[in-house]
Amino acid sequence: MTGRTLRLSRLRRITPEGRGGRSSDGGRAKPAEGRGGRPRRRGAQPKVVALGGGMGLSASLAALRRITGDLTAVVTVADDGGSSGRLRDELGVLPPGDLRKALAALCGDDDWGQTWARVIQHRFQSHGEMHGHAVGNLLIVALWEQLGDHVQALDLVGKLLGAHGRVLPMSAVPLELQALVRGHDPDRPEDTDTVRGQATVALTTGEVQSVHLVPHDPPAVPEAVAAVLDADWVVLGPGSWFSSVIPHLLVPELLGALMETKARRVLSLNLAPQPGETEGFSPQRHLEVLGRHAPKLALDVVLADEAAVPDRDSLTDAARRFGAAVELAPVARTDGTPRHDPELLAAAYDRIFRMHGRIGPWR
Repeated sequence: MTGRTLRLSRLRRITPEGRGGRSSDGGRAKPAEGRGGRPRRRGAQPKVVALGGGMGLSASLAALRRITGDLTAVVTVADDGGSSGRLRDELGVLPPGDLRKALAALCGDDDWGQTWARVIQHRFQSHGEMHGHAVGNLLIVALWEQLGDHVQALDLVGKLLGAHGRVLPMSAVPLELQALVRGHDPDRPEDTDTVRGQATVALTTGEVQSVHLVPHDPPAVPEAVAAVLDADWVVLGPGSWFSSVIPHLLVPELLGALMETKARRVLSLNLAPQPGETEGFSPQRHLEVLGRHAPKLALDVVLADEAAVPDRDSLTDAARRFGAAVELAPVARTDGTPRHDPELLAAAYDRIFRMHGRIGPWR
C-alpha cells in the first residue's frame, strides 16, 4: 500500500440517515450528472469552484490544484486593512490582497510558478509610502486601470503566472463588512455594537453575533455565478468564518447560484477557532452560525480534521440539519501549527469527490 493510499484510507465517513438520492452505505457512488442531467464523459476532470478568502482559501486552492485542472476561485472583496486597504482608500478599487493570495496558491511547483509566487507575494520594506505594499497588489491594480475590466485583468495575471486555475472576485464593487458584536467594548461586556470593517471584525475581542455587507445586496460578478452553476463541486472554506466564508452567502445572486447549482457542496472546517473572531467556537458552532446566515442552504459533505473534533456526535447532528455527511480526515500539518497540509487536504478532497458522486478517473 502506498503512502497516498494509506492517507486516503484514513478518511472516516459519518453519514446522516435518510439522505435521499445520496449513497450513505459506503457502496459505489452513482456517477454524477452534468448540467441538464447528462452524465459527464468518462475521464473528464471535475469542475471545482472554491469560495473564501485569505489564507484559508489559499490552503484549499493549493490542495485542489493537485487533483483538478478545472478550478475557479471566487474571492471575497471586503478587505480594508494593510496594503489592500490603502489602495482601496486611495484609488477606489477592489481590495486586491485576497485575490493575489489566491493567484499565488494556484502557481505550480516548478521554478516558474514558485518564482512568480514569491514575486507577487513580495512586500516592499522602506521608510516611505511604499512600505508594506505587495508587488502583486500593485500589478493587479495596474491592470485593472489599464484594461478597465476586473475579470480580464485577473485572467491576464493568471496567464503570466501560469496559474493552475482561474481567480474571480465575488463582487465587482468594494464591500464593507459590518458585524453585530456583543462585548466589543470591554467596559460594556453585555452591550451589542455595530463594528465596521473586515480588519476590525477579525480582531474583535467580543462575540460576533452576525455579519452583513454594505451595500446590503451587492451585485455578483456574472462569471462567478456562471462558474458555480456549471460546477461539479463547490468548496466553501476553510478560512476566517465571519470575514471570509460567510460573506459569500450575503451576495444574493451568489447565494442563489449556490442553492440552484447541481454541483455537490463541501464545507471545509477550520482546524482551530480563530482568536477574536471565533474564539471558543466548537466545530458544530461554526455550522450553526453559517445556518443562521443562510438557513436554506444545503450541503453534501462537511470535512473536518479528525483531531479537531472532540464531539463527533454533535458535529454529525449539526451537519444533518444541512443534509450533509461528515468526513473526518487527517488534513493538518504535522508541525503542530493549525495549518492545512496541501497533500493531505488534496487526498481528502480527492477521496470525497470519488465517494460522493464519482465523475470518472480524472487523473
